[in-house]
Amino acid sequence: MMSVSPPRRGEDIEEEASPLGPVADGDESLCFSPRPSPSRGVAEGHPGHHGSEQSSHRLLAYSDALISIIATVMILPVCHTKIRADQELEESLQQLLSTKIAVYIMTFLIVTVAWASHIRLFQVIERIDDVLALLNLACMMLITFLPYTFSLMASFPDDTLGILSFCVCAIIIGLIQAVIVIYGFHRPYLLNAHICASEDQFSYKYQILKMILRAPALFLLAGILSFIYCPVAYAVLALVIFLPYITQCTQWCRNKIKGPKELQRVPFYSFHPNEPLSKERVEAFSDGVFAIVATLLILDICEDNVPEGKEVAEKFNGKLIEALSEYGPEFLAYFGSFVTVGLLWFVHHSLFLYITKSTRLMGLLNTLSLAFVGGLPLAFRLTHEFAANSRNELEAIQISCVIIFLASLFQFAIWAAALYNEKETLHHHIRYGGKEHALMFAKLSLYPSVAFVTFCLTYVLSKFSTEIFHLMQIIVPFAFVLLRIIVQIVLAILAWLFSRLKPRTSLLIEEEESVISVSEVAS
Repeated sequence: MMSVSPPRRGEDIEEEASPLGPVADGDESLCFSPRPSPSRGVAEGHPGHHGSEQSSHRLLAYSDALISIIATVMILPVCHTKIRADQELEESLQQLLSTKIAVYIMTFLIVTVAWASHIRLFQVIERIDDVLALLNLACMMLITFLPYTFSLMASFPDDTLGILSFCVCAIIIGLIQAVIVIYGFHRPYLLNAHICASEDQFSYKYQILKMILRAPALFLLAGILSFIYCPVAYAVLALVIFLPYITQCTQWCRNKIKGPKELQRVPFYSFHPNEPLSKERVEAFSDGVFAIVATLLILDICEDNVPEGKEVAEKFNGKLIEALSEYGPEFLAYFGSFVTVGLLWFVHHSLFLYITKSTRLMGLLNTLSLAFVGGLPLAFRLTHEFAANSRNELEAIQISCVIIFLASLFQFAIWAAALYNEKETLHHHIRYGGKEHALMFAKLSLYPSVAFVTFCLTYVLSKFSTEIFHLMQIIVPFAFVLLRIIVQIVLAILAWLFSRLKPRTSLLIEEEESVISVSEVAS
């Protein structure tokens, strides 16, 4: 068996770099560089095969966009929860919203796990033909059906049919991905050059299939347990999200106790779930979620804030501007929510501008942040759903503060995780003591601080909760514009204070040293 050097761990093999490794002698008819010459074109294909093979980049871009949309629109069943005007929000929150929000976060994380698995799958299969394109479309069709199964789960959490339908879709998605792997290894010229050049492709196929089929096995177990006791089935679904982290932690503990495991004969490829996704793919998925959330905000305006012609004629004497004036609070809430989404994206963009490498922990924190960003349409709907100065409005504003706080707090946690291993993950300008360190700290801490202060003020000054919340939405954009100036002023004040304290401190140290020297002479 020839030795094939494996790709570096964490290497993003989708970037247009140099050709990926050597090709075994005699295998030129099967393996080729995934970068076709521009002069030859993609449609020329590969010698000896049909000319329909092409790069998987466009398929991945389409799949990324679709999965990010599906993950985000799962918030719509939560947003459209009907709450009567005479019903207390606290009661509704306990009975409806809390369950739906919990199921939404869980299913959002499961969809992102499926997205990560899809990315790693097409790191193995770098080229596609018509059959693989159709198989991927079948997989995407089932993913687009997941929001309906989520609606069933959220509306009927104790009914077996909702969780069973979700599990069946997830199982079929996993089986289709397994068929894609089998088909790809049946035509090795579609594979990554490193795997294609190996003479032991069976071991690669076995390892990849084992990783793909692990999640469908858990979904099958969850479906069976749903007939017995639904809460246990939900726990198994949650296990799908955290299983890679549990496996990694277990392996680390085993290595500490028994020593590191011997190297495998076949190097494990980057499909392994312990490998972090590339920074570029995380950015692309995150941008998709932010864009969709910003777009969802206008749907309620288009649906609920366009008056009917009969109502305008009878109630407002045909004056459209008077009819629209009644929707003033809704328009104010829309613009405030859009600004919040936009500024959270701005903070995310500023952070990942200085991140050089994404780790698994950073990816998990980013996913949790995106899950709460996806809840901002719920915050927007709640803030204008109820009568002014009512208890429901106060609680809705507090829920909005909590959503904004958690979305921004997990962004801050990404930076904290990056600082832990800053030499590998951060640009030197943003590291501790770097030129931009204080400014990034201010950017990331602004929204959590303001949301927390607003939440506390709504308790103390409950009569002015609406005014306080809208004032926060107005102040924060101006704070971001003036943030660099504010940071420079604060740093200058701190430097002046330290300079005033330094002579006094040095004088005290000199006095202590003189006392010590006198005591030593006396002794």
